[in-house]
Amino acid sequence: MAKLRVHNLATSLDGYAAGPAQSLSEPLGIGGEALHDFFWKTRFGSSDPDAGETGLDNDVLEAGVDNIGAHIMGRNMFGPVRGPWPDKSWTGWWGDEPPYHHDVFVLTHHPRESVAMKGGTTFHFVTDGIEAALSQALTAANGKDVRVGGGVATVRAYLKAGLVDEMHVPVVPILLGGGERLLGDDATAGYRVDRFAASETVAHYWFVRR
Repeated sequence: MAKLRVHNLATSLDGYAAGPAQSLSEPLGIGGEALHDFFWKTRFGSSDPDAGETGLDNDVLEAGVDNIGAHIMGRNMFGPVRGPWPDKSWTGWWGDEPPYHHDVFVLTHHPRESVAMKGGTTFHFVTDGIEAALSQALTAANGKDVRVGGGVATVRAYLKAGLVDEMHVPVVPILLGGGERLLGDDATAGYRVDRFAASETVAHYWFVRR
């Protein structure tokens, strides 16, 4: 049965998956880019396929794309544009060929026509909630799993609804001091830590439903 999964949603030691004061120049908030330093050091994250480190961090990053047939993301992850779409110029942070290569469903309150990109990615804009987006994504995934890419508020919404089957969180040894907190409150009340593993860089936690 197809699952809804969250992968590689890195958090700081003080629990923030994005830093404070997010903006166009600081999409992950002040200091938030440091959450992903470990990613760029791996073979998976390197621009050179023959470079980068192998091992645990690389393995869990590779697992995050295995058997994924569609993505869901919040509008804040898609881009900095707020309110009604002023035009069709913004098509995401990822350039002409985003890394997804399948259908991506963007949660928004403002309708917009789907946007087809190079490499097989098509962004669809869903205005009727998280369950509608999940239903559409499962259909598009055609038996494969669906991944919630972020941002934090979107992942928390799916956690609160009890719709996430598996979640992987790398905890990075930095302190952000503020921003968007992932864990705690009622978002993770229905979940437990299933396993744990640590590399020299980060600590990896996997969550499943209780």
